[in-house]
Amino acid sequence: QVQLGESGGGLVQPGGSLRLSCAASGPSFSMYSMGWFRQAPGKEREFVASISWGWSGGKRYVDSVKGRFTISRDNAANTMYLQMSSLKPEDTAHYYCAARKGGISLKWGEYEYWGQGTQVIVSS
Repeated sequence: QVQLGESGGGLVQPGGSLRLSCAASGPSFSMYSMGWFRQAPGKEREFVASISWGWSGGKRYVDSVKGRFTISRDNAANTMYLQMSSLKPEDTAHYYCAARKGGISLKWGEYEYWGQGTQVIVSS
């Protein structure tokens, strides 16, 4: 079983940057595909980015963050990251990391393990 904990959220001005981290505890972190999801008040949980298990580095992004966000992982450190740049007010949300056995998925229902999330607020 994997336990996940996010950090790095906060208040940032439009155009600014943040890096979210997702620390995992438990065996075989490298065997899990990982994802970032977000949920804004009154909205459904939304896929943001995912990265495949292992070291192949396969990645997927929602169109709205392409070119601005970068997902990465450090299997030796049991940590996944989301580098967010050129942030917009519409990026404001609670960001969650998630893990699943198997390949990348864009569907939150296919992830087995979740962190508690970290809040990102983009505002001037």
